[in-house]
Order: sequence, then structure tokens, then C-alpha cells
Amino acid sequence: MPHATTLLVVGAGDRGTGHARYALRHPDRARVVAVAEPLPVRRERFAAEHGLVADATAADWRQIAARGRIADAVLLCTLDRDHLEPALAFAAQGYHIMLEKPMALDEASCRAVVDAVEKAGVILAVGHVLRYTPYTRTLKGILDAGRIGDVVSVQHLEPVGHWHQAHSFVRGNGRRTDEATSMLMAKSCHDLDWLQYIVGEPPARVSSFGRLTHFTPANRPPDAADRCVECPVRGGCAFDAVRFYGDRLAAGDTGWPLSVVLDEFTGPALDDALRTGPYGRCVYACDNDVVDHQVVAMEFAGGATATFTMTGFTEMANRRTQIFGTRGEIRGDGRTLRIHDFRTGLTEEVDTSPAGDMSAGGGHGGGDEGLMGAFVAAVAAEDPSLVSSGPRESLLSHLSVLAAERARETGTVVEVALPS
Repeated sequence: MPHATTLLVVGAGDRGTGHARYALRHPDRARVVAVAEPLPVRRERFAAEHGLVADATAADWRQIAARGRIADAVLLCTLDRDHLEPALAFAAQGYHIMLEKPMALDEASCRAVVDAVEKAGVILAVGHVLRYTPYTRTLKGILDAGRIGDVVSVQHLEPVGHWHQAHSFVRGNGRRTDEATSMLMAKSCHDLDWLQYIVGEPPARVSSFGRLTHFTPANRPPDAADRCVECPVRGGCAFDAVRFYGDRLAAGDTGWPLSVVLDEFTGPALDDALRTGPYGRCVYACDNDVVDHQVVAMEFAGGATATFTMTGFTEMANRRTQIFGTRGEIRGDGRTLRIHDFRTGLTEEVDTSPAGDMSAGGGHGGGDEGLMGAFVAAVAAEDPSLVSSGPRESLLSHLSVLAAERARETGTVVEVALPS
């Protein structure tokens, strides 16, 4: 029987727990041997799920790193701002690394991660799960086969969802640039990476516009309270936390996003969280500063152009894309691809049947499973080519994100500083 890849998990929040469950579904391929997580309730729950003894758990990743290399690979799923230090440390110890996106928050740190894994000769897979969905694999195959000729332009929409915007980027950890990062890096580095992947090259020049428009004190309804549980006007509010989280708890849903709010899934625990924690705050009385809508225009070296729109004012839905080629066009919605051939006038629809929706709770349409499958296979075979979101590819897309955010802040067209 082949050796199951052993995994150390750093960060047992929603992403770390979700990625680690690959080992429970495929025990012949992967096995979790240790976890580092600062919150005791999450650490204990994770350990119980994977049958870990007390010596295989730690509150701080440094405690496990001090033991030397105890696993084949590490899943780094800490907060975005805490990626760099453990990535450098575990690379130096010879761990293969699955690193949640974004890989780091600035150019110097991104380059430092790439340099560290290349120097150590270890495999790095960045968590750009959109590359690994059945939908993307099918689309990429169609484009590479030349079905619509050369790609001339692309329109791509990320409909964040009004409640996801409120949950993650108004009330949650992604709400502030100084504590986390820009909205474009936190949420949409997926999308600029995906566009680079399907076009076949990174953008050469970018411009961008966007701002925080709605979730501000200026739009607070008269008589609104600071917290939803005390608010006399919450019945008419689209962002009522009591209704949103309460409905999910009543339905028995213990996954994301409720798993971010609660450690114990009970009515009293939810009431306490909404009265005292960040997720019960009025969306017009938070300390958020990230944009709630943004557009990015891209020009590629080969001549193609693309536009990307991120908006928090939608229903929760799959990303939508239109790709215009010299011999046809493709319209996609994350599940179905509609391919129109200019020469024949015929239109074909391809159902890629992804597993789950494109949210974190839905496994990103099979992308989470695809990423972990590719990473574990790459480690087992010692073949980094099995990973499509490796260090150099991910560095390119992160540089594009950083350039787009500079363009938004300065109101200019910015050339992407591509690595030599």
C-alpha cells in the first residue's frame, strides 16, 4: 500500500478544517498527524475529528516547528497577515506547503515566500481553488483547443453577495486594510489569478476604480441601534444579523459562515455572540474601510483585454464570465458553458456539474477538493508540475493585484512589475 502523505495543519479555522477533511475522505492518500491552533475549542474539536493525541496539538505553530520536520507537508491556514513567518520557517525545514491565498500581503513578502520554497526545493501550492474546479478545467480545455480562436477580450463578474460582503468585509476579519489587506487581495486575488490562467499570461497594464459607498454611517437608517439584537428597525434591513445567522442555526447549519461566528451552535451562544461580538454590529456602525465595489481593466502583452467587476450588492451567486474570441464566444456561470461558433452559427451547452456552489461552504464548486487532490498527489510523486498554482504562477497574479490596487489609489494606469 502506498504511503499516505502526512499533514501538519496550522490554523484550524474554517479553511484549515475544510482542507484537512480531504484526509478523512481519502485516508489512503493523506493523514493529519498534528495541528497548531491558538483557540482551545477549535484545537480540541479538530483533534477529536482526526484522532490526534494531546502531544500532536499545540497552541502556537512555533512549538511544533521546534520539533523538526514531523510531516511530509504543512497546510498553512492562518490569518492572511500571518502567512509569511511560518511559510519561511517550514520551507527551511523541508516541508511541502499548501498556503492559503493570499500568499502574502506585499510584493517583498510574496517574493520572499517564492525564494524560500525554491531555495529549499519544496512544493508550494497556493490556495487558488478556482483553477482546480471541473468548470475551469473544462473551460481551459476548450480554449486551449482553439474552439473560439484567439481570445480577444473577457468580461468577468464576481458577485460577492450582499450578506457575504456584510459578514466578511463589513463585520468580519476582512473589513480593514490595516488589519487585513485590500478587498482586491483578500477576496479577488482568486479572480485575477483565474483570468491570468484562462488567458494564458498575466496582464501587462492595469487600471482600477472602486470605493466604499454604502456601508458607512451616512447610510445608517434613522433610529438604528449599534447592534441588531437591539435595533427597532432591523425588520426592514437587508443586513439583519439576527435573521441571517438565526435562520441558519434554526436550519441546523453548522458550516460557514455560522462556524466563523460560533464555537457552540446553540441559541444562547448565538445571542451572546450577536450582543458582544463583531458579527452582531450594525453594518452602518462598523470600523470597516475596504471597498464594497471595484472594477479592474487589464491589457495583456498579447493584445487581449479584460474587465473584472467585484460588487457586494448581489445575491449569493456563481461568478459569471463572457469570453470573446476570433471564431466564437463563451458564456459561463460557474456550472454551464455556452459556446457559440461564428462559422457554423451553432451553440453548444456544456454542463460541468461542479460539486457544491462556489462559496467556501460549498467547497468552491469542487475547487477545494481539486486543490487538495493535486497537492497531495504532487507531494506523493515529488512532482510540482501536478500543481497549477505554484510559486511563480501565484507570484505573477499577486503582482497583478498589487498593481491594480495602486492604480485604484493613484487614479493611474500601472504597469505590472513582472519578475525576471
